[in-house]
Amino acid sequence: MTDDRTKASEEQMAYANILNIGMWIGLLILVVTFIVYVSGIFQSFVPIEELPKYWGLKVKDYLHTLNAPSGWGWATLIGKGDYLNYVGITILAGLTIICYLVILPILLRKKDMPYLVIAIIEVAVLLLAASGILKAGGH
Repeated sequence: MTDDRTKASEEQMAYANILNIGMWIGLLILVVTFIVYVSGIFQSFVPIEELPKYWGLKVKDYLHTLNAPSGWGWATLIGKGDYLNYVGITILAGLTIICYLVILPILLRKKDMPYLVIAIIEVAVLLLAASGILKAGGH
């Protein structure tokens, strides 16, 4: 006997499927880029053997000492082995936005206006946060 209350909705299944696929893609990219990094195929911005010198620094001091980019500035160094790792991290971090964008048409078709509005606001807030326009914290 199946209880309808335990079935996932169409939008829940769509969200979960995208999240599952994206998680595996992000994880694969993290593994591959880490292997590229430690193998030395691409030159690193900070050589691995020099990293221990900088571990104890605060972020502000690290960025200043190495003249390293902050925010989305990492993208300018994507050809460096250590910054290449950020690609997988960015994919994983952006998955929630993609998942919400996927369910928007479903919510619209179902005329589920409260959840549609919440999903649109969620996407807007996440995009604003990811944009770097808002500055918060000690960085």
